[in-house]
Amino acid sequence: MAIRRKDSFLWGKAPPLVTPTHRKQIEIIKIHTCDLLDDIQKLRLEINNVTTEIHNSKAEKQNKNDERNRRFLYGKKKFNMDPKKGIHYLIENKLLQWKAETVAEFLYKEDGLNKTAIGNFLGEREESHVEILKAFVDLHEFSDLNLVQALRQFLWRFRLPGEAQKIDRMMEAFAARYCDCNPGVFQSTDTCYILSFAIIMLNTSLHNPNVKDKPSLQRFVSMNKGINNGEDLPTELLTKLYDSIRNEPFKIPEDDGNDLTLTFFNPDREGWLRKMGGRVKTWKRRWFILTDSCLYYFEYTTDKDPIGIIPLENLSVRKLQDTSKPFCLELYNPKGQQIKACKTENKGRVVQGKHQSYKLSAASAEERDDWIDAIRTSITKDPFYDLVSLRKRKIISNTSSKA
Repeated sequence: MAIRRKDSFLWGKAPPLVTPTHRKQIEIIKIHTCDLLDDIQKLRLEINNVTTEIHNSKAEKQNKNDERNRRFLYGKKKFNMDPKKGIHYLIENKLLQWKAETVAEFLYKEDGLNKTAIGNFLGEREESHVEILKAFVDLHEFSDLNLVQALRQFLWRFRLPGEAQKIDRMMEAFAARYCDCNPGVFQSTDTCYILSFAIIMLNTSLHNPNVKDKPSLQRFVSMNKGINNGEDLPTELLTKLYDSIRNEPFKIPEDDGNDLTLTFFNPDREGWLRKMGGRVKTWKRRWFILTDSCLYYFEYTTDKDPIGIIPLENLSVRKLQDTSKPFCLELYNPKGQQIKACKTENKGRVVQGKHQSYKLSAASAEERDDWIDAIRTSITKDPFYDLVSLRKRKIISNTSSKA
């Protein structure tokens, strides 16, 4: 027979009584347990709050970055339309510092900037712009490069502006930087300056299909005689530069040609004039923009595309007495040939204009004279020739005074 345990609950024996001390301990444990559960719940809430704050902080930071990027992109677009206003916007919004080195690096490295806008901004005459130009040029490393190689690198970053004084400042800065990087190659920065222009003009003459009389090596050597402080440059050097340009033209950076707005952001002159029609002899009010040796006219100032384009090459301008309108000026070809212009018809088709001359009427004699002066300035010969001639005369003068 199995042994029965006398202390077994199965036999109805009452469990031992819980003493007051034990009961007190159990109550304390329950209280601590409740406190721990409350603390755990509080920690959960705090963790959730912190997680939410971290998420909100990240979202806020992302929103700030998105807003900054949006403003930065807007500033770049503003720069492409008006460089000074674009830079001012970026500085005002703390996206760029107004320091020569910082602005120069922005122009040098930032993608999506209009090359024409960069050239016009760098060429400005204000002292701050001159400092930015120097900092921009200093970002280029020309050591151990021949002059053509250096020019290829330099001219790829922007497009040379059309204004002679701007070109002069930019090429002066280039010549100084090249001579600093390559001491002893030329006797003065003037030599580098003149030869640089000679190379640019050579590039145009050799590779422009409209230039029929291509310069030979002998002519290139001859036109650069005496530019090295009165001495000739080595024929071997000039031959190497000539061959380099003849074999490979400069790659000029092109801006988006589909948006003509970029062409008109910094015109030489703009304003209302009345124009006499070619076929129908009536006067119509048109908005004219003069830029890049072309005269564009629009129906309204808000129009994006012109309704007519008048290239000013080979044209002249003069005052005109007209009985039907006061304060007139006339664009004409001195050889009596038809002007090669174009206009847009009502259906959007571009056709060649049929004008022997263009008659325009201004609002006052002063306005007429200002337009005539601006047009004459625009149709003068290539500013490169004037700049080079001035610098050559300087070298000749210096050489004569030393003699």
